[in-house]
Amino acid sequence: MAARNLHYLELTDLGRQLRSKALSPVEVTEAMLRRIEAKDGKFRSYALVTAELALKQAKKAEVEIVRGRHRGPLHGVPVALKDLCYTRGIVTAAGTKVHRNFKPRFDATVTGRLAEAGAVLLGKLRMTEGAFSEHHPEVAPPLNPWGRAQWTGVSSSGSGVATAAGLCFASLGSDTGGSIRFPSAANAVTGLKPTWGRVSRYGVFDLAPSLDHVGPMCRSAADCAAVLGAIAGADGEDPTAVPLPVPNYLAGLERPIRGLRIGVDPDYNAKGVDAAMRRTVTDAEAVLRGLGAEVRRVRFPDPSQVTREWVSHCAIECATAHAATYPKRQDDYGPALAALIEHGRSLSAMDYQRLLETRRAFSGRVAALFQDIDLLLIPAMWHAAPTNDEIAALRRDPDGRQLLLRFSAPFDYSGSPALTLPSGFTAAGMPIAVQLVGRHFEEDVVLRAGHAFQRQTDWHRRHPRL
Repeated sequence: MAARNLHYLELTDLGRQLRSKALSPVEVTEAMLRRIEAKDGKFRSYALVTAELALKQAKKAEVEIVRGRHRGPLHGVPVALKDLCYTRGIVTAAGTKVHRNFKPRFDATVTGRLAEAGAVLLGKLRMTEGAFSEHHPEVAPPLNPWGRAQWTGVSSSGSGVATAAGLCFASLGSDTGGSIRFPSAANAVTGLKPTWGRVSRYGVFDLAPSLDHVGPMCRSAADCAAVLGAIAGADGEDPTAVPLPVPNYLAGLERPIRGLRIGVDPDYNAKGVDAAMRRTVTDAEAVLRGLGAEVRRVRFPDPSQVTREWVSHCAIECATAHAATYPKRQDDYGPALAALIEHGRSLSAMDYQRLLETRRAFSGRVAALFQDIDLLLIPAMWHAAPTNDEIAALRRDPDGRQLLLRFSAPFDYSGSPALTLPSGFTAAGMPIAVQLVGRHFEEDVVLRAGHAFQRQTDWHRRHPRL
């Protein structure tokens, strides 16, 4: 592989070359650090580069690989973390001013598990303040490598940009209302929101704990499978991490998807959705049908109430998460996150109970839907490749948040696994994506279908011209 293409290798391909000693972890890490220094000034995806740690980890990985002690597909692979995952002794600010000098005394479970897998940490990636909807006013937000006017997605914006721009081989993001899936779609990377409870949240800053999911953002479904295999599983520090066995997600990827039942709701997929997005969902359906999947027409539960109530549910949990610093340090908060917390503080226990009742009923309807199907095919969002101006206009629209959250927040409510797959480009050359949603803890099925789709298409292998 020519050196100029090294940064766009898929993680699984790089891992094989590192294991065979065709490539050196130290040389790859040094090349990535040089690329970050040369390129990230205009994309601003990194909040902090951990060059010294990365080189130390790369040297350790190289010694182990040479001696035949291979840890797995991530061994020696340079990755990066959304800056809400604790890293011991390294600033973890969660996009905030209030935590800008915070150095954790321990690693998040996901941070530690990546290290145990032999991954190399390049740094911490920029994110919106507290993982909500906007960057702190004192933080320069990342820029989309496909076009400066294009939306980067929230809140894992740095994760999407860095992965798309070849500034890491994989990243972690978090998703409370769509924040793995939005930046994956906007930047043309493959992102997985696992089932709630599949991945520990210990040592990860909360936005809304019962809605928060941590997951991989990568170049392919296979890469997501490799990363999920490393970070998933029970955790004694997080009682909400479900104690189910962790499958070998990579091992089952090549199994055919013939006979898988894929649900499509034409009304849900079309309401408020632009023509390019509708077209890419139809095209993806044809690809999956051609692979032998059985496409069934279904009726998805009306998401209107849950998308309308998502912000209140998030606000109550967020206000609790920030009780130690808000309102005591209110002046350090940006307007969007402060407004969310104020909203949460204004709601009552009875309000929250009503929100919980809505959530339980909706989640039950989603579970019932999956009695008759294995996967649900839906748009990644309402609009193909929205611009920053279009997102700004949406925020001014009283109904705009519901439109934005229509294909994302329902599955944070239900806790369902959802995979975002690059699925095409607009006439202007901007990326488009679809989602595959599955049953709880059936990430293996979601990833297998995503991998099958990516064997038939090359959208995930196209990269921005930097």
